Amino acid sequence: MGEFDFLEQLPALAPEVGLAILAIVVLGLDIGFFGLPALPESRKNRIAYVAAFGMAALAITPFAWAPDAETATIWGGMVRHDTLSQVFKVTVLIAGAITCLIAVDTTELGNKGEFYLIIIVSTLGACLLSASSDLIMIFVALETVSIPLYILAGFRKNDEKSSESSMKYFLFGSFASAIMLYGFSLIYGFTGQTNLYEIAEFLRSGEFGDNAVPLLIALVFVFVGFAFKISAVPFHFWTPDVYEGAPTPVTAYVSVASKAASFAVLVRFLIAVFPSDLVVEGQIIQEFWVNLVIVAAIVSMSLGNILALSQTSIKRLLAYSSVAQAGYTLIGVAAIQSSNQPELGVAAVAFYMFMYTFTNLLAFAVIVIFAEATGSETIADLAGLSRRNPWMALAMTIGLLSLAGIPPAAGFFGKFFLFNAAVDANLEWLAIIGVINAIIALYYYLVVIKIIYVDRSEDDDQPIPLTTTAAWVLGITSIAVLILGVIPQAVYDWATDGAMSLFI
Repeated sequence: MGEFDFLEQLPALAPEVGLAILAIVVLGLDIGFFGLPALPESRKNRIAYVAAFGMAALAITPFAWAPDAETATIWGGMVRHDTLSQVFKVTVLIAGAITCLIAVDTTELGNKGEFYLIIIVSTLGACLLSASSDLIMIFVALETVSIPLYILAGFRKNDEKSSESSMKYFLFGSFASAIMLYGFSLIYGFTGQTNLYEIAEFLRSGEFGDNAVPLLIALVFVFVGFAFKISAVPFHFWTPDVYEGAPTPVTAYVSVASKAASFAVLVRFLIAVFPSDLVVEGQIIQEFWVNLVIVAAIVSMSLGNILALSQTSIKRLLAYSSVAQAGYTLIGVAAIQSSNQPELGVAAVAFYMFMYTFTNLLAFAVIVIFAEATGSETIADLAGLSRRNPWMALAMTIGLLSLAGIPPAAGFFGKFFLFNAAVDANLEWLAIIGVINAIIALYYYLVVIKIIYVDRSEDDDQPIPLTTTAAWVLGITSIAVLILGVIPQAVYDWATDGAMSLFI
């Protein structure tokens, strides 16, 4: 573990330290600091650019300023610096930056400096969560991600749906966090350790004894907490209501940042605490959690896609799509059981979350622009979008095709890597179920595209203008989705290097 040396360990924590400084700067611009006046109300939307470009700059730090040791446990064992943590930190920082740019032109959030501050704080928690290697840090980071999001879900104080979504999110989240914390407390009680790697060492020793059942109960409790965060069935009930009721930029952020950070810590927790060689009372613990993950994957994919078929709101459709996407990603988690290349599953999860961030933010950016112009979030009202703004229609098509897994969008390789990892782990039948679900999902994505291009609307002759910021957001995310769909190898190799770091 080594001694704590802040300056020596600063490069590994540069994104977190930078986010803390950025939060102070944003707060100062909003309310004034050091004797300087706050920005006037008419110019507070500029805070969005400070927050966005600040987080974008911090996303570069893992490449520009890295510590000497590639893999190291720092901060007294609380945080593990490795390539995988950097992959997910970059993912959530990009999500935070794009979310701020999506929100800048909205009437309800554009000039609200506190909105950008809360996004930064939640992103700080997501970065810490991505690298957490201790039960205490996992819980603290998880709540640092979640509590700001409970607030943001109810940001529209005069909207009953927003208030309802915030309350549901808070109640479900608190319940799930309590169950997870109980699981953590059981694990600590069994082992007397909070560091993930020290827990594993204790469980391997003869001191633990034959207590498989209590250990498996603790594992289930912890998985419940993670399942809530990633919107896996049966802990997905909050998802459609929160996605629909929360301001759309908030929905966009919740759908990617919280999910990505939760998957990062989920794979780290399962691999570190319950490795393949851990046998308790004759029970191979990995077999148990792999089966648990497989069941969650199948039910999440199937239920998410089936319920999405009947939705009339585009945000609720993407909510159930998000449940299904969590199911696909869990295939990669289950593939960790591979005896030959367990890193393939982790790499597939990391790549999928990276490309999913650009894909989902692209789709939600179009929804934000459309809703600002029309006041509607109904799928039927997207009719004629190709004539009202062909660039928005093209961007939405790219996003939906990526979610469906159709080339040349990034979702094709995202699903390919997941299914390939499953086949390598001798889970061919799970990959087949994933393919069948992807075919089902293709139907409702194509229906939306059909409505955009084929259906007529009374407002066909009323164009929807794009601001410069909106055009840049759609352009950057669309290009990123296409690049990741044509030449994914660089990012996938980076994700593979990160996956390998978990098995060192």
